[in-house]
Amino acid sequence: MFKTDLEIAQECVLEPIRDVAAKIGVTEDDLEYYGKYKAKVSLDLLNRNKDKEDGKLILVTAINPTKAGEGKSTTTVGLGDALNRMGKKTMIALREPSLGPVFGLKGGAAGGGYAQVVPMEDINLHFTGDMHAITTANNLISACLDNHIHQGNALDIDIEHVTWKRCLDMNDRTLRNIRIGMGAKANGVERQDGFNITVASEVMAVLCLATSLSDLKTRLGNMLVAYNTKNEPIYVKDLGIEGALAMVLKDAIKPNMVQTLEHNPVLIHGGPFANIAHGCNSILATKTCLKLADYTVTEAGFGADLGAEKFLDIKCRFGNLKPNAVVIVATIRALKQHGNVAYEDLKEENVEAMLEGCANLAKHIDTVKQFGLPYIVAINEFASDTPKEVEALENWCKEHGHPMSLSQVWAKGGEGALDLAEKVVALCEEENSYAPLYDVEDSIEDKIHTIATKVYGADGVEFSEEAKQQIALYNKMGWDKMPICMAKTQMSLSDDAKKYGAPKGFMITVRELNPSLGAGFLVALTGKVLTMPGLPAVPAANNMDIDEEGHIKGLF
Repeated sequence: MFKTDLEIAQECVLEPIRDVAAKIGVTEDDLEYYGKYKAKVSLDLLNRNKDKEDGKLILVTAINPTKAGEGKSTTTVGLGDALNRMGKKTMIALREPSLGPVFGLKGGAAGGGYAQVVPMEDINLHFTGDMHAITTANNLISACLDNHIHQGNALDIDIEHVTWKRCLDMNDRTLRNIRIGMGAKANGVERQDGFNITVASEVMAVLCLATSLSDLKTRLGNMLVAYNTKNEPIYVKDLGIEGALAMVLKDAIKPNMVQTLEHNPVLIHGGPFANIAHGCNSILATKTCLKLADYTVTEAGFGADLGAEKFLDIKCRFGNLKPNAVVIVATIRALKQHGNVAYEDLKEENVEAMLEGCANLAKHIDTVKQFGLPYIVAINEFASDTPKEVEALENWCKEHGHPMSLSQVWAKGGEGALDLAEKVVALCEEENSYAPLYDVEDSIEDKIHTIATKVYGADGVEFSEEAKQQIALYNKMGWDKMPICMAKTQMSLSDDAKKYGAPKGFMITVRELNPSLGAGFLVALTGKVLTMPGLPAVPAANNMDIDEEGHIKGLF
């Protein structure tokens, strides 16, 4: 009988976070404690080390996710532990989980098995309060915006053209479209509104891309909130509240330090979704790791078509980061589902279907190669994998010239990734020709077309009439010279979640665009992707509990 991830995490005897920090030369002077096992890291630490040479940067990505799971975070943690076992001074940089998926369907995001980050319960729940601070900042904008309209509307805001939405870190489909200000005049001006999930808020993106507190304040001020009756943009700075917002986020901007089950240091900071935002942890956390360690292992959400593309086209561009190697995670179970095997049949041996599903893996490998980066395929082993399936996949990789390693981190922790770690170290020594896929000076249409055709394998892009009108407006406003953040289903290379494998002969449909001017990119919404998810018929919350002694059950 296998232990659950939660049971494994609860059996771990944690080291005081000061002792974990000391392993990489961080003293108590740079820690702000949140209990004994988690702490904020001061921004002064990065400033003092800014002239130090960066360590090696390793990105962990994956194939398109399925219900079968890929284990990207698990591999990230296991690889970091393996590198430390080899005597390589290594840190891990991850995103913070969102409460929406925790209580919904996906569950937590702190790794799994014996490759986890702890304290797992804290990380998956309120942690150090960053999500709450981001939610508060977002909703402070909404409150001040509606108050300004109610108090005379000196900015002449068009209430039919308010672009800013409220947010909540929960899956709640009933809040996607709401009517506010109803009833008496004292309740404010009635208008249409809606909620995003917190991780889709631009405040989250801004926090993760800011390089300092002053940069954060500037970016917050540049966020678009509405247009006036002359169709001119209204920004947060026009409301005069960017200072207040930065004040709310003064602690949230500091990275959080925790530890792996093997007591190695991890920075967890920020949590933008990769299907509706840019899907990477903060630039500040990543840069801090690069200055403190010889190797930094980080992940980007979902498959290489989303998280990795945005990491390499957006985050690296803004943060002046130069990745050294990419790990592409796949599971035999997920490959079989991409080969059109039903979820309930995935435990049955099916070499043919698995090899058919390798078309999805091949496309993600192709994407990474287009960025000019060395890579390795990490097969995250499941107990249900058969020797024939493993051998067939190894042969497929050899026949196509793809370096690979069988990873056993779920069962063995860092020990299960020693082969992967050795190969990654070798990759990091190779010269690479990394470059973003497009020039920001290209037109909006051309940038989207580049991503759709080169990364997704689409034949082209279709723009709705609304999208065409928005592009014309953004060109007029001078907002066209920014990177593109694609909002697309994570389940498929296409914008149709039901198309597994590597579909051919499809178009990407861009239904609308949103300018994230504080973050510094344009969001292109495709297909049916939503910025406020809903709960499944039986939410994960139904299976969670806590006893009289405070022991949590069913969290993951």
